[in-house]
Amino acid sequence: MKLNFLIIIGLGFLVGLPSLLAVDEKLDARADIALDNARVKMRGDFQRFRQRAESGELTRVVTLGGSITEAKHGHSAQVPKWLRQKFPKANFEFVNAGIASTCSTTGAFRFAKDVLVDGRVDLLMVEFAVNDDQDAFHTRKECIQGMEGIVRHLRKAQAQADILMVQYVNPEMLETLLKGEVPLTIAAHEAVAEHYGITSVNVAAEVADAVKAGRYEWKDYGGTHPKPFGYQVASNMITSALQRGMKGEFAQGDQGIKAHVLPLPMERGNYAGGKFVDVQDAYWLGGWKYGKVGKELLPMGGIRSRYEAYQVLRADEPGSTLYLNFLGRAIGAFVLAGPDAGKVEVCVDGSEWKLVDLYHQHSGGLNYPRSVIFADDLSAGRHQLVLRLSDQKGKKSKGTSASILYFEVNE
Repeated sequence: MKLNFLIIIGLGFLVGLPSLLAVDEKLDARADIALDNARVKMRGDFQRFRQRAESGELTRVVTLGGSITEAKHGHSAQVPKWLRQKFPKANFEFVNAGIASTCSTTGAFRFAKDVLVDGRVDLLMVEFAVNDDQDAFHTRKECIQGMEGIVRHLRKAQAQADILMVQYVNPEMLETLLKGEVPLTIAAHEAVAEHYGITSVNVAAEVADAVKAGRYEWKDYGGTHPKPFGYQVASNMITSALQRGMKGEFAQGDQGIKAHVLPLPMERGNYAGGKFVDVQDAYWLGGWKYGKVGKELLPMGGIRSRYEAYQVLRADEPGSTLYLNFLGRAIGAFVLAGPDAGKVEVCVDGSEWKLVDLYHQHSGGLNYPRSVIFADDLSAGRHQLVLRLSDQKGKKSKGTSASILYFEVNE
């Protein structure tokens, strides 16, 4: 076995497979990705990132996404391992900003808090195709609003930052690909990548190709949450893209290496100005309680440990009302929607009342984290949100509650 291992490594260097640069000690040749792999779309380079890593200065790499990114044994761990081997003298800081169940909308609104809060970003690896599909059920417009918002937010804050987009896959998306079609969320995110010249890694299409060709089966890949082999496939594609994008001379400008150019937006209502707003900025008239997330305030459903450090604004009595003055073009909330999540009535600037259901299909046994948009495409400027609990609830809901972690405002 040792002899075979050495031969494989040798062949890897001969044919230019960065996937064999010891991303994982237990290499599987079926996960190899050639440097000319068609599912790695090279639309830009990673010279800015390479220059920073070679400089010895602090180089910050952030992975942003849902539970696929959050997994401790996934690409958020394997790619950093490869980068440390590629740049042994670099001063890296790796940040895993993945949060299970969240979509690109949440990603855009939490971007400042979870990605930019600690300063410079030199490389952002972002994935949301699966969660935009199966958790948020986004339309194409909503997919673009979230992903474009993330891209524009970073590029406005730090024009030197490099971005790599990753498309993962679930069973339904795989079936779509096997029929020769492109899943809506992947098509939307790829459109953003094309518009902004961002290199993307289409793991979903690569898996579909492999299944069609009989190189491996879906069960080998592992499912929506990949097995180690599946993550090896994805990580090999990512390292292939990085290696290709770091070749050649630096593109120098008047002020050193050229910054990324920011084109006109695809969607006027993209969430580039998205931010979380403290619930204490609102004011309310009885019925609401503010305190630490826990069973005392959220008696029904499981609570993921990461939220136990959060504060929540909670009410369960119909008619409980709050008011929030805000400056922006969209307003929503990041909520924990448990088994008793109900419906809320919202009114912006005296408009007609709108009924919004907080309950999610996964709320049955869990206080499910999700973003809910109350009003979009507002005029720029100051607005007032009025929100009150309705006495209506969905058929599966066991109550009429609302549990708000943050308001979401797009400036």
